[in-house]
Amino acid sequence: MDASSKENIQFFCKNPVQPGGRPSVKTEYPSSEERQSCCSELKVFLGGLSFVYFAKALAEGYLKSTITQIERRFDIPSSLVGVIDGSFEIGNLLVITFVSYFGAKLHRPKIIGAGCLIMGVGTLLIAMPQFFMEQYKYEKYLPFSNSTLSFSPCLLEPSSQLPISVMEKSQPQISDECAVDASSSMWIYVFLGNLLRGLGETPIQPLGIAYLDDFASEDNAAFYIGCVQTVAIIGPIFGFLLGSLCAKLYVDIGFVNLDHITITPKDSQWVGAWWLGYLIAGAVSLLAAVPFWCLPKSLPRPQSREDSNSSEKSKFIIDDQIKYQTHAGEKAKILEMARDFLPSLRSLLGNPVYFLYLCASTVQFNSLFGMVTYKPKYIEQQYGQSSSKANFVIGLINIPAVALGIFSGGIVMKRFKLSMCGAAKLYLGSSVFGYLLFLSLFALGCENSEVAGLTVSYQGTKPVSYHERALFSDCNARCKCSETKWEPMCGENGITYASACFAGCQTSNMSGENIVFYNCSCVGIAASKSGNFSGTVGRCQKDNGCSKVFLCFLVISAITSYTLSLGGIPGYILLLRCIKPQLKSFALGIYTLAIRVLAGIPAPVYFGVLIDTSCLKWGFKRCGSRGSCRLYDSHAFRYIYLGLTMILGTMSIFLSIAVLLTLKKSYVSEPRSFITKRDRTMVSTRFKKENGATSDHLLHPSHWPGKETRL
Repeated sequence: MDASSKENIQFFCKNPVQPGGRPSVKTEYPSSEERQSCCSELKVFLGGLSFVYFAKALAEGYLKSTITQIERRFDIPSSLVGVIDGSFEIGNLLVITFVSYFGAKLHRPKIIGAGCLIMGVGTLLIAMPQFFMEQYKYEKYLPFSNSTLSFSPCLLEPSSQLPISVMEKSQPQISDECAVDASSSMWIYVFLGNLLRGLGETPIQPLGIAYLDDFASEDNAAFYIGCVQTVAIIGPIFGFLLGSLCAKLYVDIGFVNLDHITITPKDSQWVGAWWLGYLIAGAVSLLAAVPFWCLPKSLPRPQSREDSNSSEKSKFIIDDQIKYQTHAGEKAKILEMARDFLPSLRSLLGNPVYFLYLCASTVQFNSLFGMVTYKPKYIEQQYGQSSSKANFVIGLINIPAVALGIFSGGIVMKRFKLSMCGAAKLYLGSSVFGYLLFLSLFALGCENSEVAGLTVSYQGTKPVSYHERALFSDCNARCKCSETKWEPMCGENGITYASACFAGCQTSNMSGENIVFYNCSCVGIAASKSGNFSGTVGRCQKDNGCSKVFLCFLVISAITSYTLSLGGIPGYILLLRCIKPQLKSFALGIYTLAIRVLAGIPAPVYFGVLIDTSCLKWGFKRCGSRGSCRLYDSHAFRYIYLGLTMILGTMSIFLSIAVLLTLKKSYVSEPRSFITKRDRTMVSTRFKKENGATSDHLLHPSHWPGKETRL
């Protein structure tokens, strides 16, 4: 008898049986030394998988933190940034079904290790455009900042110091600048790198979680998964904090003289060193692949699982004894696995609990993906915070709350030994209370920044109806201003102007990086007191009341994040327990595929498209095409961002209620077991047909846990 067949029999046969003409089989369990070695290897796998989850979450969190930086660097709208963000899920969906199904029969640790290598290469590719693009160009008043100069913004001719409108340029100028501007299309490399990162991440979740659940004891499975998910949440913490640090560094740091940079991180045109974090995250992903090449294909199953005849998991589904029987030593064939693919898929989608939970999770992840992707932008636009601070508070407040919620969910499952119905109730309760808290965020908004011609009139009154020539007024009619430029100036009256030219400023004084404009005619008509009607470069800060509202937003947002994430582990356990054990990896793969295709890809795109509709002032590229948005309507942004999230969350709650009702209705509860009515009928019929051949089937248990890892 070969080693493979002996291993299978000693794992899954509890009583020696001697059918006619067959050799006897002796029941064996792993010795204490073998169990200790198995435990050590399982802990190594647990540590390695946790580090992989950290690595992929680090890159994902950093990507979310650089959304606005990428948008400004490549001068693209939010909708296109959403496409870039969704490319990760596109990479996943290309192979997730086959990896989760066929990978379950192969060497799972090595497949995970190979995925880490691909993920690391993709992360490094995202940073490559920085080394091939020209240096970042931003709109500025003067090319030099190390001298004291005076100039008149209003009286300058278009061909002089101020930038001129695209319409006023000659055709050769436009052609030359468009040729240079073509470098902005290099965002395609960011798209491809993120897609490659998605390809590499594919085997980590379905194969890694299933491997843990296969070889950990039932009492520890939920706790181990909770530990992995908690460590995974630490990744975005470091990702957002790294994003905060890199956002303070100028994009071309190391390539230009920083003394000549005339903008600061608070400027709307500022772009941080977005590429630097991807080099770090890529190196971490490559390092995470190392331990998986040293782990075995399978481990001995815990004795507690072999002896547990009343396990909820083993009794929830009654397997077909004929369908999954196999002769000892028989090698699984790829063709046979492919033949079982469609029946396995039908079995999964025909499970009402699995299908409804899949729908509920897909809708909920639509709301979560959209909310997380544009949360830094929302904080910047709604509360007037810099990119660096927005990433810092998300990494330091929101992400730890999510980690604590996921860990708490695992503790509750382990401490109270919740049944499947209990897990479904906890999953539903966390969603209901989380979205009720989310409702209060509608009241925590700030007023629009007062921008002349966009949110207020030049007289300082509200509101103003936006139109194509809204930036022009009688006070700047004689100034030759370019309406395509965004060079904000803050007047002493607290109103922001699109540029000093639109403010009608006659003179200025420049010393180093500081520019002060004087005799601004438009500032004068809205000023409440007499003076020289001056202004300074940059947007005016929002009123002090907005900072207090921002603190309230952070507190409620953290509590909401904790509440919603509390149902994460119960949901995972519900997913694992409601399907046949041998389809576990496949079920996780289909689940991941649905989340990627129906939530991860479309959510950032349609969130971005709707957010773009709230833009008041668009930037323009050198050849005249529309670039990224410079100013949003805060009210419209808030209602779109929060409203869309709330609508999707409410839909997921109703689907979660359907999961719970179906679970109670379809499954008959017996002492420590769940058996479907349909399966009970099938089992009864099967036993009648097979009454005369019982001895032939005793050797083959109804649940063959090693089926996934046999090849």
